Amino acid sequence: MIQSSITPIIQPQELASAAAAQGFVLIDARAGAQERYMTSHLAGALHVDLERDLSDIGPDPAHGGRHPLPNMIQFSRVLAQLGISPDSHVVVYDDKNAANAAARFWWMLKSIGHQKVQVLNGGLEAAIRANFPLSADIETPAPTSAYPLSEWILPLSDINEVAAATQDPKSVIIDVRDAYRFNGESEPIDLIAGHIPAAINIPFSNNLDTNGLFKSPSELRDMYSNLLNDRQADQVIVHCGSGVTACHTLLAMDYAGLEIPHLYIGSWSEWSRNDRPMVVRES
Repeated sequence: MIQSSITPIIQPQELASAAAAQGFVLIDARAGAQERYMTSHLAGALHVDLERDLSDIGPDPAHGGRHPLPNMIQFSRVLAQLGISPDSHVVVYDDKNAANAAARFWWMLKSIGHQKVQVLNGGLEAAIRANFPLSADIETPAPTSAYPLSEWILPLSDINEVAAATQDPKSVIIDVRDAYRFNGESEPIDLIAGHIPAAINIPFSNNLDTNGLFKSPSELRDMYSNLLNDRQADQVIVHCGSGVTACHTLLAMDYAGLEIPHLYIGSWSEWSRNDRPMVVRES
């Protein structure tokens, strides 16, 4: 596990004091929200775009899924343009309880060894309720020199490793999509509805309480410890539709004090386009 001196979740009432400190960088990661960002965002926040900044989208999702990771040069350039250095305290928010791009950016920073990165609990709406100021100003970052990074250091699984895990009773594959997508009732984004054989469905929404906030670390730890039946992190692969929302569950597990398991970036968007075995709903 990559050690960090701060919790991966920051509470809305803590944001103002954190923002006043030197080296603080606030990131608005609402997906596809450039126009909304220009209309209103948390004061001081810079915008990152899932499609442009946090992915290297190719012509065919069969190779890497809908949101493949950028390479190290691309990601280093994004961080430098945002003014993020290894010493920065980065807080990320979105408007989907971190399930959109906030958790994905958190995972990416965590996976290059960045120590001070947190996700805002409850996102934009929670910050507004906590009276954090809004702004329509387009923030201009102070670019830094290239962020030194070389590889993703959190565990990743490719499509062949996932295929092997489907045949290994010691492994568990977690699909965090909504149950109707997992069950093959309908599929709003990808070509085929269904799931990877042997996968279990633990929707990311299970990480949240009725107010849309992350459950307590102890609640999350109990939930995942029971579901995983004491499996080690290297026996667990987490995925979603395209490797974005899966990071919400990785964030929850880290918040719970558990080791971060493998992420399958290609997820269902890649698997379902590669003539792999699938569990689909019979008509």
